[in-house]
Amino acid sequence: MSQDDLKRVAAEAALKYLPDGGIIGVGTGSTVNHFIDLLAKVKGRLDGAVSSSEASTARLKSHGIPVLDLNACGDLEIYVDGADESNHQLQLIKGGGGALTREKIIAGASRKFVCIADESKLVRVLGAFPLPVEVIPMARSFVARRLVKLGGTPVWRDGFVTDNGNLILDVKGLEIMEPAKLEDTINRIPGVVTVGLFAHRPADVLILGTPGGPKVVTA
Repeated sequence: MSQDDLKRVAAEAALKYLPDGGIIGVGTGSTVNHFIDLLAKVKGRLDGAVSSSEASTARLKSHGIPVLDLNACGDLEIYVDGADESNHQLQLIKGGGGALTREKIIAGASRKFVCIADESKLVRVLGAFPLPVEVIPMARSFVARRLVKLGGTPVWRDGFVTDNGNLILDVKGLEIMEPAKLEDTINRIPGVVTVGLFAHRPADVLILGTPGGPKVVTA
């Protein structure tokens, strides 16, 4: 099976976590695109979705799924999103698609966070995937210098602007042994909007697509 097939396996398995009625949170990325396409077949069960990116919003709307403002929704029953890496505690690195801030907001507003990914995303230690950090434009160089002091090598994602109008620094060379501690440290740097570490709000359920079918991991 291709990696894309494995992503679809995970996305399909997430459908069983959908509530009957209500509004769900929907993330961003290639695995989530499969989930959105599958969601179109059962959209009658839902009142709508809150989206973490303009790209996912467009895809949801193309299937006739209403997209709502989180401010008008209150807490959500479930949030379904992908990850760039997950450890066995279901702490994640996210933000490869640049939507980390909105993703973190929706994850925080959701009672259950279901993460979907192909089996290669489960790792022993986070950090092989460059850690995305969303920054206010004027703070890019300042934040980069602080990240170097933390032992990382920040690379400006040149030519990319987030849906919030900010920039992304992708931090290479980290071996993240204490994800929650590093999340706090980076978030305290002035000019950081958020860091793509989901340690304080990890996933509740991780569904991995494998050649033998979906594998469900809980912390």
